[in-house]
Amino acid sequence: MIKVLFVCHGNICRSPMAEFVMKKLVSDARLTARFQIVSAATSTEEIWNGIGNPVYPPAKAELARHGISCEGKRARQVTRADYAEYDYLIGMDGANIRNMLRIFGGDPEGKVAKLLSYAGSERDISDPWYTGDFGTTYDDVLEGCTAFLEYLQQNSKIDT
Repeated sequence: MIKVLFVCHGNICRSPMAEFVMKKLVSDARLTARFQIVSAATSTEEIWNGIGNPVYPPAKAELARHGISCEGKRARQVTRADYAEYDYLIGMDGANIRNMLRIFGGDPEGKVAKLLSYAGSERDISDPWYTGDFGTTYDDVLEGCTAFLEYLQQNSKIDT
């Protein structure tokens, strides 16, 4: 099983978008049983009294426009233990990567990457919390997730 953790700052916009876009791509490819896909935050800003906030309504609406549900998703913070648990720890921007490396205490196994690096770009996925542009964020997430799935298929990471 391939275990993937998508990470952003608050786990209410970009990383849940990546989580559910990737789940859709994997489902469409009939590979669901071969994956565990989740998302988390580097901060605790969206977690109150131990309960995470749901996906931000405009992010949820953007996913719904593409026929993707994220119902029931709640923010959670990434932990040091996640490094051992997951095969791929994928951040949305450079700040996420720096924070992940701090939380994990490094990346000795080379598991940490930026999502768009799988599409051959070191570009960050802009945070729609600040830009208000959920459509562009969705397009970037789709590009990154599609390239990530292709990477896994081309590099024999998925038993067919």
